[in-house]
Amino acid sequence: MSGMTEVSTGAALVCLGTAAWLLGGGHAGAGRARLLAGGGAVGSGPPGWPRMTRAWERMRGRLRAEWWSLAVGLVPAVLGASLLPVVAGAAGVLLLRRVRRAAGERRAGEGRGDAVIALCGALAGEVRAGRQPGEALLSAARDSGGLGDMQATVLAAARFGGDVPKVLAEAARQPGAEGLRGLAACWRVAVDQGAGLAAGLDRLEAALSAARDQRADLRAQLAGARATAVLLAGLPVVGLGLGTALGAGPLHILLHTPSGLVCLAVGGVLEGLGLWWALRIMRGAEEETA
Repeated sequence: MSGMTEVSTGAALVCLGTAAWLLGGGHAGAGRARLLAGGGAVGSGPPGWPRMTRAWERMRGRLRAEWWSLAVGLVPAVLGASLLPVVAGAAGVLLLRRVRRAAGERRAGEGRGDAVIALCGALAGEVRAGRQPGEALLSAARDSGGLGDMQATVLAAARFGGDVPKVLAEAARQPGAEGLRGLAACWRVAVDQGAGLAAGLDRLEAALSAARDQRADLRAQLAGARATAVLLAGLPVVGLGLGTALGAGPLHILLHTPSGLVCLAVGGVLEGLGLWWALRIMRGAEEETA
């Protein structure tokens, strides 16, 4: 029995090491491949080696961090002689991909918000320099990029006498560009009532900067709680690893007995709900400051 356990553990380590090498890219081998493909001094390699190297680099570019879920699922699959961990790992790939894309969208929105703040500051400076609002917006938008995908439309309205506040309000629908609604209001008040546009832009820039700093401070305060929730969610996996190392065979019970499968299903659902609820509370706190 101990011999079978050692074989299974060895196979799991081989699978995990292979997956780590693949996802890590095998830097040493990749470096030699680039040297060979570039015509270095270390031989010329096989005839099709440069083409294979380029294909490998393209494949590495498509591999994302979520594929670690499938690689990690191979370990309990080998140790427990079951395909269920592989299926769970494949499902984890889809879930983690969605999380990664959501994080990318959030970072893009934050970058767009920073660009809006820069746009307000640049526009205020251009107006103080004596330029007309339309001309100042043309210059400030090109320097800051705060208008995002709507830049061409907004600049066309400013150049040809269109309804700039209306177009700015439409541009504010982009994620992270909500500050453009304040810019539209400042523009309308300045044009319709002759109020000072630069003063309004200064106050708007200060308000947007304060809101951004508040969100960053809250995110820093919640980082510890988020890390704790993720750590607690991973404790059952640590327990399974310790049980396997001690020879208790928890994977066999969970994956090959009816009661174990029921416990695995219920525990997985409760684990997912608990993690989702904890992260939802933190996300709600962040949204209240937006």
